[in-house]
Amino acid sequence: MSAGFIDLHIHGSGGADVMDATPEALATIARVLPATGTTSFLSTTMTMSTEAIEAALENVKVCQPILEGAQLLGVHLEGPFISASKHGAQDARYVQRAHTMWLERYGGLIRMITLAPECEGGMVFVKRCAKDYPEVVLSIGHSEADYESSFESFEAGISHVTHLFNAMPAYHHRAPGIVGACFDREDVSCDIIADGVHTHPHHLRLAHKMKGKGLILITDAMRAGCMRSGSYDLGGRRVEVSGNKAVLEDGTLAGSVLKMNEAVRHMITHTDMQLDEAIYAVTEAPAQKLGLPKGRLAEGYDADLVIFDEDLQILATIVAGKIIYQKE
Repeated sequence: MSAGFIDLHIHGSGGADVMDATPEALATIARVLPATGTTSFLSTTMTMSTEAIEAALENVKVCQPILEGAQLLGVHLEGPFISASKHGAQDARYVQRAHTMWLERYGGLIRMITLAPECEGGMVFVKRCAKDYPEVVLSIGHSEADYESSFESFEAGISHVTHLFNAMPAYHHRAPGIVGACFDREDVSCDIIADGVHTHPHHLRLAHKMKGKGLILITDAMRAGCMRSGSYDLGGRRVEVSGNKAVLEDGTLAGSVLKMNEAVRHMITHTDMQLDEAIYAVTEAPAQKLGLPKGRLAEGYDADLVIFDEDLQILATIVAGKIIYQKE
């Protein structure tokens, strides 16, 4: 048993996606996630049109107070303030210069933003957010930043790295890039997709050794999470899912179908991470990043719990003291 798992980066699951911008989509995601041990999550948007992103934000604003199941903590804007050259499965046509319009409109709803600080206006945005919106976690990702500019962005206000190793320059011995800068800063955390597809076990081991308690596990799951293999949509683009791998038609990785309990299992199987460390990476570490009273089984913390067996199969999930999932 542990505190409930917290996913800082998830686009969808159960056939639904945050960008569907419907109450039914969010209800589906919140209903499905407890079976994976997840008790709370950030609904993660994509680089799409301004209208599509605003529709998703409005939908979260309306639905957040009334959803049942896993608790919706707010929004993670993954883009559109990213590098067009590191867009990955995001649609580069909708990349924008960073602005604070959505922060001004949606107040405390936006809890995290992934951006490329080297792009035009990026550093100005980072400094503005650090000053006026300190409660928002700024994360570098989908970025071409080199080691030096990454360090500069950390000094300016970025405190996190999105899906370490993915959608960023390779960790090279003459150009350590974002990864090297992250490794050199104890005060900068990072998250990683531990599915055995996005990141080789060697790099999972390296990330664990270098970041320790600064490493957070995420799923980056898309609508095919908790679903069968087949064809799905991600941000208006066709994705083919086979087993544990999701790719665009050109072979580009397109999010994941990873479950949170699987991420924990992969880390304790393929690295030296012990179970208590892996649990910390999906409970207390993300809770601390968001500044929330979650992630611990202690007085004064939210009553979010997950009960699992020795194989990390979820037996029961409790949110706010109420049993919302039990394995049949």
